[in-house]
Amino acid sequence: MSGFSLEQAKRVVIKIGSALLVDEQGVVRQAWLDALADDIAALRAAGKDVLIVSSGSIAVGRRHLRLGAGALKLEEKQASAATGQIRLAHAYQEALARHDVTVAQILVTLADTEERRRHLNARNTVLQLLKLGAVPVINENDTVATEEIRYGDNDRLAARVATMVSADALILLSDIDGLYTGDPRRDPNARHIPEVNQITPEIEAMAGDAPEGISTGGMVTKLAAAKIAVTGGCNMAIALGKEAHPIQHLLDGGRCSWFTPSMKPLVARKRWIAGAINPTGEIEVDAGAEKALGSGKSLLPAGVTGVIGSFDRGDAVLLKSADGRRLGVGLAAYSAEDAAKIVGRKSSELKAILGYDGRSEMVHRDDLALEGHGG
Repeated sequence: MSGFSLEQAKRVVIKIGSALLVDEQGVVRQAWLDALADDIAALRAAGKDVLIVSSGSIAVGRRHLRLGAGALKLEEKQASAATGQIRLAHAYQEALARHDVTVAQILVTLADTEERRRHLNARNTVLQLLKLGAVPVINENDTVATEEIRYGDNDRLAARVATMVSADALILLSDIDGLYTGDPRRDPNARHIPEVNQITPEIEAMAGDAPEGISTGGMVTKLAAAKIAVTGGCNMAIALGKEAHPIQHLLDGGRCSWFTPSMKPLVARKRWIAGAINPTGEIEVDAGAEKALGSGKSLLPAGVTGVIGSFDRGDAVLLKSADGRRLGVGLAAYSAEDAAKIVGRKSSELKAILGYDGRSEMVHRDDLALEGHGG
């Protein structure tokens, strides 16, 4: 059994996949959704905030646009999402209205959780909705997101939302009751893993491919989501969602796999930094700078040995050691162009080199999340 239980959580994010919510004909499984709404109402009655991250808009929309089976073009996906979002929102509204619960729809893109200002705007909106007693239903804005700027799966989106709003628990409802040592569909000896304290290469090797059908996520994306969640101090569960009342099943001790943080929760700013999915560049540091970072100091230009990639001031960048190890993620105080000019230089030289008064740090310690240090 895990050391964490859902009863302990004050704020819960529930991720619902397309295959659970929508049948093969593109029709919302309203009876299943009504049962889930009962569970959500029970969580709220117990004093918990609840957010939903829901897939299904494309699967619902393509039916009403009479798009046939098979892969869709990007513009067909976007058109399907535009149609499906209305119907999905209505389905959630109908299900939760029975409990006199207000539903609010929020559509986001990758940039909304990766760019600092948009991240804070989205966070503030969600927190205000929770304060007003609403249940936010969140999905990727597939109507405008191109392949290059998409999450592409709602597992990682749910993890970013969970860390964005400082949730205690993220529940990924799936077609399987957790992580196994192998694919239980193919390996009768595969063993269930009830708790994961660290996502090691051995754990990652247990992930299989997604089953065929309308679902786009598999165990690989769920483990990627777990990395984001636990780095942000959020407990995450992979739980079976096919049967009615899946959340109540968890509360009753139903089997799942909990991924638990190995460190204290990061402060909100550092949660966001640590969970950056697409760092835009890299900064290499020498051994002295690595030691200074480990003792809680900022990264100075003097300790930098190289700058890789193209990034702007304020972008998330990877920090790497002299031998290529990933040390953490930080927000760059300089663009890549200016950073390259001051590599290895003393802080007192920066104004003469750059022609303006910049920060003395390449990455300030308040803008830095080191791996294994809790920030």
